Amino acid sequence: MTDTDRRVSGTIHVRGEGGPGDGAWAVLLPPGRYDAERLVHHDTLELTGLDAAGAARPTGATPAGPTATTGPTGPTAPVGPRFGDPVAVLAEEPLRLVALGRVARPTVERREDPDDPQSDPASGAFVVAYTRRSFDDPVPAEGLALDGPVTALPAGTYRELAERLGPPPARRPWLVSLDLPIEAATPAEAVRLFWSYVRDLGPQELPAFVSPSGDELAMQAFVLGAEANQDPEEDD
Repeated sequence: MTDTDRRVSGTIHVRGEGGPGDGAWAVLLPPGRYDAERLVHHDTLELTGLDAAGAARPTGATPAGPTATTGPTGPTAPVGPRFGDPVAVLAEEPLRLVALGRVARPTVERREDPDDPQSDPASGAFVVAYTRRSFDDPVPAEGLALDGPVTALPAGTYRELAERLGPPPARRPWLVSLDLPIEAATPAEAVRLFWSYVRDLGPQELPAFVSPSGDELAMQAFVLGAEANQDPEEDD
């Protein structure tokens, strides 16, 4: 499932309480990343520059390992995000919840030496597979204390954040179009120029027109992921 994870409303165990899916996390999007994630659909969120425990590290620094805790019989297993852990994705100014997901493995394995496929795997990639997106309608998360790009969350806090999103909206068919007047000598050349314009201008400059299937009169224009008025007479 890509739009909702039906398990997020169930019991979520914090690390140390036992049970499957032990541990939940808050991930804070870097500056500017919210707009990028809202503009183009992605199945995963990949953050770089983090150590194995999800903490930020300076560029070029030696990757640090997960933080180990000390138990009654000595050091315990490292504490940090594990594959499958639930994640709340947040954006700042103001702090708000924009997505839910789970810790996933990187889709492409990077190497310490990109020119040597036998070199050790590189650290610093933290990947979240989205299970629920709410970039267009985020919910407030004020009062949540974060201590870095990745913060451990108590079970009750994660569950409360997930419940704030409510049930996912019903999916329906839409018609999306992009119309460009192009001068060319042949139809094939016009198509090539079309794709060149799409590649060079992209969603930052080109308006996409969307309407519910069967209701073209309700068509809206979107630029930069938000509704945009394309009627110059209405601007006057």
